[in-house]
Amino acid sequence: MKDRYIKRINEILTYIDDNLNQDLSLGKLSVLAHCSPFHLHRLFKAYTNETFNQYITRKRIEKTASVLVHKTDSTIGEIAMDHGFNSNSSFTRTFKKTYGVSPSEFRKSSPGRYSKIGKIENKNGQIRPSFEDYICNLGNHKNWIEMNAKIEIRETPRLELAYLTQIGVDGLHHAFEKLLKWAKPKGLLENPDFKMARVYHDSFKITLPEKVRMSACVLLDGPIETSGEIGLMVLEKGKCIVGHFEIEPMDFERSWTALFVWMNENGFKKAEANPFEIFHNDFREHPQNKAVVDFHIPVL
Repeated sequence: MKDRYIKRINEILTYIDDNLNQDLSLGKLSVLAHCSPFHLHRLFKAYTNETFNQYITRKRIEKTASVLVHKTDSTIGEIAMDHGFNSNSSFTRTFKKTYGVSPSEFRKSSPGRYSKIGKIENKNGQIRPSFEDYICNLGNHKNWIEMNAKIEIRETPRLELAYLTQIGVDGLHHAFEKLLKWAKPKGLLENPDFKMARVYHDSFKITLPEKVRMSACVLLDGPIETSGEIGLMVLEKGKCIVGHFEIEPMDFERSWTALFVWMNENGFKKAEANPFEIFHNDFREHPQNKAVVDFHIPVL
């Protein structure tokens, strides 16, 4: 896919994230992408491996799942209307098709509080969540945090980043390698404070691993021109729970889960902004192959 088309699709993905409660018709977004609806549909399917409507519906349902867990003061009807559904019945039907339970049952089970959702097959052979498979031991998570993390609450500064989109966990290292290849001739690696980052636009608690959208990023300390699949992103300053870890790559999921447990146990509420990581080293150069990394959860 040519770089200019990737840039357009990335812009559309960001627009969708920011406007899930608005009109997201193919016709409207094709105008924003400066191409025909037919062409946008083909490009979108090639890039995301989902049709336009499948992607929009999934993002809306996943957003409502997150809201059901984190905003218990909102009614199910309010959540449905706020995220592009015209009726409770259509929302409940679509939600149950996705997660195998009704929105009220999902909220009651609260899988997002402590662990990711398990995966089982429904009668159609599709992978769906199972709440029973991932009952979390809070004591273990608390012990993990105490042994492996230094946690603080701080105001993080505004961050400017160059990014490359990655959908799914497979191939993430290729995205970082491609970003480094782009950054090296620009002299960015020569900066003594050079750091890379990863931004999560989806949650592994409610999105299948092969569909999770992430941004592999390079932190910038000044203006720079980008083109094609390399884009620019800004993370606005705000209050964050920051967990400082020195861990093996296999322990990232466990560390994120434990940090969210800490958030809930200490009475914090997640903000709308996306969680992100800032890397302080290349784990391959560490004597024990460990990543020195700060996990950030934006909170209210």
